[in-house]
Amino acid sequence: MIKDPNKIKYFIYCRKSTEAEDCQMVSIDSQIDECQKLAQGLEVVGTFRESKSAKKPGRVFFNEMVSRIEKGEANGIISWEINRLARNAMDGGKIQYLLHEGIIKHIKTFKGNFYPGDNSIVLAVEVGMSTEYSRKLSTDVTRGLRQKAQKGERPGLAPLGYKNTSTNQRGFEKIVVDENNFDLVRRMFDYVLTEKAVPMEVLRIANNQWGLRTRKGQKISKSNFYRVLTNPFYYGRYEYPKDSNNWYNGNQKKMITEEEYDRIQYILGKKGKPRPKSHIFAYTGLLKCGECGASITCEEKWKKQKNGNLHHYIYYHCTKKAHPNCTQKSVEEKVLDKEILNFLSKIEIPAQFHEWAIEELQNMHAIEKKDRNAILQNHQVHYDKCVKKLDTLLEMRMAGEINANLFAEKQAILEKEKAQAKSMLNNIDKRVDDWIKTAENTLTFAEKAKIEFAKGNLEKRKQILTALGSNHLLKERILLIQTEKPLLVLQEAALAVKAINNRLEPAKMPQNKGDFQTIYSQSPKWSE
Repeated sequence: MIKDPNKIKYFIYCRKSTEAEDCQMVSIDSQIDECQKLAQGLEVVGTFRESKSAKKPGRVFFNEMVSRIEKGEANGIISWEINRLARNAMDGGKIQYLLHEGIIKHIKTFKGNFYPGDNSIVLAVEVGMSTEYSRKLSTDVTRGLRQKAQKGERPGLAPLGYKNTSTNQRGFEKIVVDENNFDLVRRMFDYVLTEKAVPMEVLRIANNQWGLRTRKGQKISKSNFYRVLTNPFYYGRYEYPKDSNNWYNGNQKKMITEEEYDRIQYILGKKGKPRPKSHIFAYTGLLKCGECGASITCEEKWKKQKNGNLHHYIYYHCTKKAHPNCTQKSVEEKVLDKEILNFLSKIEIPAQFHEWAIEELQNMHAIEKKDRNAILQNHQVHYDKCVKKLDTLLEMRMAGEINANLFAEKQAILEKEKAQAKSMLNNIDKRVDDWIKTAENTLTFAEKAKIEFAKGNLEKRKQILTALGSNHLLKERILLIQTEKPLLVLQEAALAVKAINNRLEPAKMPQNKGDFQTIYSQSPKWSE
């Protein structure tokens, strides 16, 4: 206890935000040296070192210092800056209260002094600035980490087999391959995939025979082992922040494939964690049940044969949300692929027909443009008359020849006619241009869709089925494709084209573009 109330005894308090001792001790020592210079001629009864952020309440040594001040062991504080004492409203408020009540009689910092009799606003501003800086820093760091995650660079410590690059700028570290461990972790995956040993035996081999170690040089624990085997990061996916359900594609070197990851989860059984819902199935959202009208959903299954081979299947089936007693059975995705290819074969057209059809459409377009120009001219005349009548009406009103009510009535009628004429001008132009564009796109699709579907990836197949139409029906394991009108017309045209080509013997097949044009133009089908 302080016997002389006018005598001030001081605690020195120094803090560094980082909690890594090797990163902060020099900075703490430097602060203590400076604070001891500030304390020359003053009585210091204790020194506190803290390696913890002041963003939130809960610092052990800060709370101990405050408690001892309240007990009367000291009544002054020496610190490098006010922000070393507090960066949150609760701790800042505590310091302000103790100073205001005279329990703390003096706070000495490098920038200045604070006493109970001073204007409390000064200290409040200092604490407020520290708190706001901490809040803004936290917001900026969170935003920066989120942007980093979106760019494919997972924030945080790298998992086993990878390492963080060392940079002088926080937040710019990247995850790269750890040359010492990458191949060993991959071998661990291989052992599990080929089932050369049960998982725990693989762990024993990795620790004792291969010498696999963590970044701290320790053996791999059981929990860490299963974290590795169930971590989607190894095939290129990660969640950030944890438990947020926000998944991203990483740009790090992948150690395993997505299929290998799924196989490992199957092998692990109950120990395997469910993979993130990142898989995009080709036809979900495009199919309806032909019996009850409910949506068609999709699921994956893995089946292991007696010889050890593992097979992957994708099935589509009715959700039965509309009618729980729906009788439709599931169908495998490869069956749907064949049915879609079969349909695309029906609308497929030769490249020669595509060229001829485009030229014919362009000729038709040229004729249509003549008629369109005549129609446009008539509507333009009507539009110009409306504008002229509005000008005349305004002149009459300005001359006082008509009153305000009559002017407003006639103006409304003319404005409506003017808008209708303008709309007709725009629609006629757009309708013809849209027509030729739609026709060209449809012909291009019909020529290339089958090849692109057969060679395309999952996204491409989904795109092509979407182009064929929406709400296709699945009934009795048969896909009923609901096409739009342009494709229905083209389906009939494709049949006619194939019939023409089939009638021609190989020796009599046209040799050039002109011959094809003559044959196609002679078909009565195109005059219908």
